[in-house]
Amino acid sequence: MGAPLVMEILTERAHFMRESLNKNRTITDGMVSILGSFDHRLSALETAMRPTQVRTHAIRKAHENIDKTLKAAEVILAQFDISRQVEAKIIKGPREDLESYLAAVDQLRNNVEFFSSNKSFKSSDGVLTNANNLLAKAMLKLEEEFKQLLSTYSKVVEPERLFECLPNSLRPSSGSPSNQGDPNGRKISPMSHHEQIAKGTEGSTYTVPTFIPPRIIPQLHDLVRRMVEAGHEQQCLKIYRDTRASVLEQSLRKLGVEKLTKDDVQKMQWEVLEGKIGNWIHFMRIAVKLLFAGERKVCDQIFEDLDPLGNQCFAEVTMSSVIMLLSFGEAIAKSKRSPEKLFVLLDMYETMRELLPEIEVIFGGKASAEMREAALSLTKRLAQTAQDTFGDFEEAVEKDATKTSILDGTVHPLTSYVINYVKFLFDYQSTLKQLFQENGNGGSSNSQLAVATKRIMSALQTNLDGKSKQYKDPALTHLFIMNNIHYMVRSVRRSEAKDLLGDEWVQIHRRIVQQHANHYRRNAWGKILQCLTVQGLSSSGSGGLSTDGGTSSSVSRALLKESSKMNTLMFIL
Repeated sequence: MGAPLVMEILTERAHFMRESLNKNRTITDGMVSILGSFDHRLSALETAMRPTQVRTHAIRKAHENIDKTLKAAEVILAQFDISRQVEAKIIKGPREDLESYLAAVDQLRNNVEFFSSNKSFKSSDGVLTNANNLLAKAMLKLEEEFKQLLSTYSKVVEPERLFECLPNSLRPSSGSPSNQGDPNGRKISPMSHHEQIAKGTEGSTYTVPTFIPPRIIPQLHDLVRRMVEAGHEQQCLKIYRDTRASVLEQSLRKLGVEKLTKDDVQKMQWEVLEGKIGNWIHFMRIAVKLLFAGERKVCDQIFEDLDPLGNQCFAEVTMSSVIMLLSFGEAIAKSKRSPEKLFVLLDMYETMRELLPEIEVIFGGKASAEMREAALSLTKRLAQTAQDTFGDFEEAVEKDATKTSILDGTVHPLTSYVINYVKFLFDYQSTLKQLFQENGNGGSSNSQLAVATKRIMSALQTNLDGKSKQYKDPALTHLFIMNNIHYMVRSVRRSEAKDLLGDEWVQIHRRIVQQHANHYRRNAWGKILQCLTVQGLSSSGSGGLSTDGGTSSSVSRALLKESSKMNTLMFIL
């Protein structure tokens, strides 16, 4: 009984579980059906709402587009408003308020850029054309203002103002009757050319003048910048060049600078030419250290940050003035060489060498390369001409054929001239050594100068040997050589030439003097002895005593006394 009961219980429970599962399945199917119904309804709802969403998005986009359009319209209207505002200022011109006018030009340029980049706007072409036309008018007015302002404040620099900028040692004296070049009656300098150059290099201070008032410089700079930004560089260059170049040339002409050719130089008397060379040396220093330096300063300030236009303007402003100055130096360097020109050539060469470093700085940049090269070329040409003239002097001394007769055998004028010339050369020792160093063929400049000086002395001695043969009396021949060589030795011993030529040269030529002195005494006394011998024979032939009571003996004694006196006098000479 127990087993059937358990089975019945298990069967009931299985049946209950089956019914429970069936109920759960039914519930599940119901839920699935309900959820499916919800999904269908949501899809239908989404489908129903989609047009509304699209319309809402379209409305939002429309609002955004309207906002953008309004903002663009505001910008465009603002540009139109700017055009109207600046047009009135542009038409009025910059004379009364330059700063406001320049601001209007800047606004107009921005206006042009705006309409150039917004050509899709319906009326942009017309507006752009009007703005460009207005900008062109503005640029013309800026050019006129730049020209007027630059011309008003670009004044010719008076010589007195330039002289005030010189060191005290180089300032000219007033009212001197010895003036040779200044048109206003001033002597350029009471010093020699060589002293001027020495003073000019002794740490002297030059004060660069101010050509345009500092308060005007910013205005000119602003005008130039606007013209460059608008593409008007060439118009700016022309206005600046024409104005400043004319002022610079007039300043130089007032100073006394002339444009002279080689033919003009060749026709001048030496005294006149020497004065003009002295003035040129002074003018070159004033031009480079004051006028050109001042012009560079002005140009750098007006064209600040606007290179290479600034360098181009400076080069074109100074070109004709530089040519005018250097052409005179070229004319001198190319003119016929002569001994007296050597010293002025050395002066000019020293001046150019002194100024070359400053020329390199002032005329820096590609645009000024031609002027730098011209200055360097002149310096080299002056050096070469000076060296050639130095060589010519040696040849001229050796070949001198003057017929000046020195009856008593004293010092010949050629000897005095050459010795003074050589002594004067020693004022230019450093310059001559520089020449030999630059153009020499090895060896120290000091030794080359010594060799050259010895050659001149040797050429003089050779010429004197030739001149001594003009004497028929051998005694006078030796006296002439003795006196002239003695003069050479004495002059060398008393000058700086002794250090250069050396003690050996002095001793050799003292021996030469002594040799000719011995020859002179031998020849002079030989004549006296010959005269005495002839007189003695004459006395012997008449029996020992003359019939006039000793008159012949008295004559012989008088002749001996006079000959001895003349011999002593000539030896002293």
